[in-house]
Amino acid sequence: MAFILILSLIACSGSGDNKQENTASSPSAAPESSQAPSGDKIKLVFWTFDRHDSDFVKEVVDRYNSTNPDNIEVEVTSMAENYVQSVDIAFSSNQTPDILRPNQDTTIPFVKKGYLEPLDGYLTEEMKEKFGPTFQDQVNQFDGKTYSLPNFGYTLRLIYNQDLFDKAGIQKPPTSLEELVATAKAITEAGKADGQYGFALNFKSPKSALDRSAREILQLSGYDGFGFDIRQGKFDFSPYAPIIEAFKQMKDDGSMLPGVESLDIDPLRAQFAQGKIGMYLSYSAEVGVYSNQFPTEINWGAAQAPSIDGTVKGAAGFANSGQWLAISSGSKNKEAAWKFLTYMYSDDVLQTYHERGLGVAAVPAIASKASKPDIKNSDGFMLTEYDALWPLPPAVNIQGLDYGSAFLKYMLEGGGSLDQTIEDLNARYNDALGKAVASGEVKVTPDPGFDPLKLQGTMLAQ
Repeated sequence: MAFILILSLIACSGSGDNKQENTASSPSAAPESSQAPSGDKIKLVFWTFDRHDSDFVKEVVDRYNSTNPDNIEVEVTSMAENYVQSVDIAFSSNQTPDILRPNQDTTIPFVKKGYLEPLDGYLTEEMKEKFGPTFQDQVNQFDGKTYSLPNFGYTLRLIYNQDLFDKAGIQKPPTSLEELVATAKAITEAGKADGQYGFALNFKSPKSALDRSAREILQLSGYDGFGFDIRQGKFDFSPYAPIIEAFKQMKDDGSMLPGVESLDIDPLRAQFAQGKIGMYLSYSAEVGVYSNQFPTEINWGAAQAPSIDGTVKGAAGFANSGQWLAISSGSKNKEAAWKFLTYMYSDDVLQTYHERGLGVAAVPAIASKASKPDIKNSDGFMLTEYDALWPLPPAVNIQGLDYGSAFLKYMLEGGGSLDQTIEDLNARYNDALGKAVASGEVKVTPDPGFDPLKLQGTMLAQ
């Protein structure tokens, strides 16, 4: 049924029936594309998974549709669920959208599958100068080709309910795992009778939950946030141990919201907005979420996440900062799609995106002139010396459970050994890494001199 529904969506919003063949020649620098005959609308389909900025995107797309001189009309479809599956089906059925929204999890597989069109032939010298400082290998550039340009990034923070802190007599957000556990317990003891609990995570998607929580705790503590040892050039999940034990302790002592194992991020946000959750860890997108998606009257704030022992030995990762929009390789109107991207990547759109608190500007030329977002709690998410771009770990295809699912299984089942879980993860991830290196899919160069302390302040220096 899900497959049929996705095919129906493609049939309704796909680009196949909406495109007209173009006999006009394209600029020599740009890839070949088709165009509608004069007088006919050129209809473009734009697929995204973002929800926090949906109102803004609709606003700027509506403005583009009513003002662009090229007779282009863009239709936006936001897919909260099954985005990647829908893209795969669209390409297999040759009914692809024209514009895609890749991110740090999908860019590499999309490039490998040939879904994204290189943008190098379209980029002007002015755009290369504007976006050049943000280009990263294996982020938006692959084998010397550029597939997407950045707009914004997410800082990672501890989100907390000040009202519940006050109720429990807590003076400040926790700075260590020990304090995190104690704070969650105190909030629960003070509010459990009212259905209020100290902590929650979206464990319906275990890897997503850890990537927005354990990741920043690890990085602030001086470790890679995805289990990769940069110095040795191999995977080592042992630094996760104290974090997983702390999460398990909160689950075991009843400090976590009941049912977190089946909780997705939006239901979690809804519970937080209703004042039922004391703390969770997430991205700076929460500013827009609680202004638009789940408006709330609670007194909430954002603080730097705790480190493992209270000592900061690195910097929290600046997440999802390398990509925003891309042209589908299956688009029949690539030239028109590029015109739309040029509009979306204009200074006005990028600057407004930042100033409305939808994301922290990742383009230095925009960040240098944009005003501070005039939106509640945005201050807590602005870049500090403890935010930085970390080297990305190699992408590997493992057999069995990923680290999120493996750690969740340990936390829920309570049996077995965490050391054995970590040993198994190390073996399977490094086996997959070895195969990927041998096949030439990835390159790994150990960096024995890597110092996470040197990452501090680098974002502010751009």
